[in-house]
Amino acid sequence: MHYEFAERMNHIQKSFIREILKVTVDPQVISFAGGLPNPTTFPVEEIQKAAQKVLSENGNNVLQYSTTEGYLPLREYIANRYMKKGIQVKPEEILITNGSQQGIDLLGKIFINRGDNILIERPGYLGAIQAFSIFEPEFHAVPLLEDGIDTDYLEEILEAYRCKLFYAVPNFQNPSGIAYTEQKRKRAADILKKHRTVFIEDDPYGELRFMGEDAPSMRTYLDEHAVLLGSFSKIIAPGMRIGWICAKKDIMDKLIVAKQASDLHTNYFSQRVVYRYLVDNDIDFHIEKIRKLYKEQRDCMVHMIEKYFPKEIKYTKPQGGMFLWVTLPEGFSSLKLFDIAIKDNVAFVPGDPFYVNEYDTNTLRLNYSNSNESTIEEGIKRLSKAIHQLIGQ
Repeated sequence: MHYEFAERMNHIQKSFIREILKVTVDPQVISFAGGLPNPTTFPVEEIQKAAQKVLSENGNNVLQYSTTEGYLPLREYIANRYMKKGIQVKPEEILITNGSQQGIDLLGKIFINRGDNILIERPGYLGAIQAFSIFEPEFHAVPLLEDGIDTDYLEEILEAYRCKLFYAVPNFQNPSGIAYTEQKRKRAADILKKHRTVFIEDDPYGELRFMGEDAPSMRTYLDEHAVLLGSFSKIIAPGMRIGWICAKKDIMDKLIVAKQASDLHTNYFSQRVVYRYLVDNDIDFHIEKIRKLYKEQRDCMVHMIEKYFPKEIKYTKPQGGMFLWVTLPEGFSSLKLFDIAIKDNVAFVPGDPFYVNEYDTNTLRLNYSNSNESTIEEGIKRLSKAIHQLIGQ
């Protein structure tokens, strides 16, 4: 049967990673493909206790409909946590979302008309590229350097085009693992303020720094021109699907309307359980355990790359987060590398979905957070073998 789908759906691709994950279901496959937190860090017993407490104390209420904005004590908790970092946030500036991915979608709904110019990083987060593509904007990709975006290029683009939004992940960026320096943040903010471009700061990994010093949020420099996205997915558990948007009133009013039209409100039971977990447990102690584990896994992967990869392979050395970024020599395709590697039961994400209108790229993303050290060593050995085969060494 022929269906007359909306024209916009002709331009949207399936999630590249979701398709790759189908290939990695085989237990023999070592997968560095998924952006998965390590399940050994999930506070299962604590969440179980929190859920039981919430149900026993107020079961009828927590299973009922709730407000669009989200559970007020949870929003107060998030606002207070921002305040401790020196970011002035009020609870009414927080909207609880179904993961930060919904936040990206809602921001697209309230800001983007077909043909609008928006900025993303190059490479950029594929989930944002997919979400924003629904609204058919014109993407302009700002290259990432080792210390953050290329601010000279940013200035050139903003002089040439009126760009409504700039979506970025300044802390341990997905996919590259790069973190913006404080100097680069200040320079980017100065440029953005001149052009009144709204900066969307997605920060799912900021709490996962295991080396170096924290840099200020872009909200510090941009105030009402910055919208913050946050999530409990990486520091508690992704299955809870609790994230948030932090924005000033004029933006928040539009977001609430868009969310009401989308899903009325985020899972209220999950909100209450997460809040009870946060009240009854030391989240900073829990985060410190995650950081320690991820640093060990990151160090192992970097060491194995140094040991096994050909010397001409370039890669990032992240100070936090869950990913590192590999660059093959010019002219070699990571898609072809994937085809070789998967035959030896090792998987990764080729670089293509992290770009707009670029194909057969020579880059790839590796996730280290969801593998133990022996698995990382064996996986990097297999991947190295595939790289040698690809480049003819």
